[in-house]
Amino acid sequence: MSSMTGRPDLLATIVAATRRRVEASQAREPFGEVVKRSLARSRKPALGFREALARPGGVNVIAECKRRSPSRGVLCDQYDPGAIAAAYERGGAAAVSVLTEPTFFDGSLEHLADVTARVRVPVLRKDFTVDEYQIVEARAAGADAILLVVAALDDDALRGLHAAARGRHLDVLVEVHDADELDRALTIGAEIIGVNNRNLRTLEVDTAVSGGLIDRIPEGVTAVSESGFRSPEELAALRRAGYHAFLVGERLMASDDPEAALGTLLGPGH
Repeated sequence: MSSMTGRPDLLATIVAATRRRVEASQAREPFGEVVKRSLARSRKPALGFREALARPGGVNVIAECKRRSPSRGVLCDQYDPGAIAAAYERGGAAAVSVLTEPTFFDGSLEHLADVTARVRVPVLRKDFTVDEYQIVEARAAGADAILLVVAALDDDALRGLHAAARGRHLDVLVEVHDADELDRALTIGAEIIGVNNRNLRTLEVDTAVSGGLIDRIPEGVTAVSESGFRSPEELAALRRAGYHAFLVGERLMASDDPEAALGTLLGPGH
């Protein structure tokens, strides 16, 4: 698929692959069977993802586990998401994000289950959610929150999936990239808004995207800035502007010492 610029539309390609993957998963394990597996998890309340992102007095980082990215290729040859997540927790992460998309990020649900078994901080399933089946999978694997990408969904799907996740006691990070998408997210009652500085269609990164949207995010909505950070000063500036938390992935995954890399990004006294 191509965008209007003639370049491949990566988001559309990933979403199409995700729909095929969900169909195959449902053929192997019907929806009702996944619901049964999730019931054991539902007896244990999900950890407060939104609450963790809004902690006062420090920089709150959602530290991401991912083996690969479409923009940079393989980030970590010896990928042990459980060990990486534990290092993030020691380093002061407010929460952990786990990529479970297999085709473009080399992720899996097993990675998510490994992480949720290893850490006490809340865990986000980072994937391109297009079907309620994925929400139930996330709960069954121990996730505390899921991601919804506004650009990947129409309004009915966005509203329905948001309600389905909240109905299963999962928090929802609703990701936007521009003012129109932000308005759509607010219309469906999103309580956590993630502003992605990376354009998922072109992979271009511009942290000014976060600066340009913060004034449009109402009081009472948890604001998260995502992608492209290089220094603690950038995080501090966006925190002063009104962001509660930051999602950081490639900078940490590219380091030989993710715990130390997170500490450097959080700055002294974290």
